[in-house]
Amino acid sequence: MSSQSYHNSRVDRKPSKATAALQRQYGKQQWRKVPEGTLPDPTLGIPIDDYVSFVTYLKSSKRILALLGAGLSAASGIPTFRGVGGFWREHDAMQLATPEAFDKDPSLVWQFYNYRRHMALEAKPNRGHVALAKLAGRKPDYISFDNDNDPVVPALQISEDHDVSDAHFPIASIPVASLPHCPQCASLLRPAIVWFGEQTPLSSRERIHSWLDQGSVDLMLVVGTSATVWPAAVYIHSARLKGARIAVFNTEDPELNVDDESQKLREQDWFFKGDAAAVVPDVLKEVVGMVVEVQD
Repeated sequence: MSSQSYHNSRVDRKPSKATAALQRQYGKQQWRKVPEGTLPDPTLGIPIDDYVSFVTYLKSSKRILALLGAGLSAASGIPTFRGVGGFWREHDAMQLATPEAFDKDPSLVWQFYNYRRHMALEAKPNRGHVALAKLAGRKPDYISFDNDNDPVVPALQISEDHDVSDAHFPIASIPVASLPHCPQCASLLRPAIVWFGEQTPLSSRERIHSWLDQGSVDLMLVVGTSATVWPAAVYIHSARLKGARIAVFNTEDPELNVDDESQKLREQDWFFKGDAAAVVPDVLKEVVGMVVEVQD
């Protein structure tokens, strides 16, 4: 082989995909001059271009609105209303979380929410909670609200002998008279939860609307919930009108067949797929610092 042909063969040889990806990542890191360790964890599958553009925008953002859904707390052991955690005993959790279910069987619904309350009292914050709390400390004009919410009465005491969520064990049939009642008027009380088909409390809506009225919005974080689920879609639209870009952190891909254009993610928005407890602290670490697991 001549020296010329050998030279040409060397020039024509292309680097492997893995080598090219590493070269691009290194080049971006050098260009941004960020210390090693601040790039996204490769095991999370976060696109480097999305990471860079989001972090750059986050650093300059001042007014941030965050909507926190049930998916944020899944890693803390609190089941969501979809996927693996979508059933309690043999019941669809989304069907139990309705006014109609409470009217039909208040005992069953109270036991369902008492179980969730018990789990919440036993749970501890995960890294996603900590990262968002740190972000609130570093961004004074940050506001958040959530999309969800000891025994209340003796009859709801959870037995230590078996798992009340296991359909193989019989569930108690608690008389309505033994369920929580108002101490003043004696009316049957319901769990203090916003059920599917209901509006969030007026005080919560007024708090968010008052904050929105104070000026433009730089960024809205939608964490652990779909961007198309009410009331997320309503607040996304309101935030957009104030100039916000949207960043969604969720295990489910965004819905593409949504008729309302205001509910769709746009080219300038971000979608980070995965467990919010892992993805959120990784994406926020250049602003809030590294976040470790909460110790008991």
